[in-house]
Amino acid sequence: MANPKTAKTAKAVKNTKARRQAPLHTPSDLGADATRDISASLNVLLADVFALYFKTKNFHWHMSGPSFRDYHLLLDEQADQIFATVDPIAERVRKVGGTTLRSTGHAARLQRLSDNDADFVTPIGMLAELREDNQRLAGFMRATHGVCDEYGDVATASLLENWIDEAEQRTWFLFESVRQS
Repeated sequence: MANPKTAKTAKAVKNTKARRQAPLHTPSDLGADATRDISASLNVLLADVFALYFKTKNFHWHMSGPSFRDYHLLLDEQADQIFATVDPIAERVRKVGGTTLRSTGHAARLQRLSDNDADFVTPIGMLAELREDNQRLAGFMRATHGVCDEYGDVATASLLENWIDEAEQRTWFLFESVRQS
């Protein structure tokens, strides 16, 4: 006679495995090609957003010098703004029928923005690097907007328009903060 506790455990493991393999098909009228292409573009963008968020916080934590307070607060504000886009990007992927990033390793494989692991970066160097990264991010967002336009995904395009404006504002603030004259 089988042990009822063992049978119950085996059934629970089988059910767990079945749930892990359950498809995550979110209904969408955009079509399979749109789901594939928009999801892929948004996932790469999400990886870049994570990279920029982490770099911004890294520089925020390691800021020093006579303008410490101003730069420290500026980078904290910018990091908060960048992080605020994470969940909406991932949720758009799910809403259009795709699946999103599953780990930091997955994000690292997709990101286009470079990390900065240097032991020391000057404050002006930090701001200049973040300016360039935010400018690049705005360009990546425009490219993603183009993918959305191709498939008529106006909801994602609308979100991207606001995020492009925010990235341009961050770029502007960083540019003005390092300008010498």
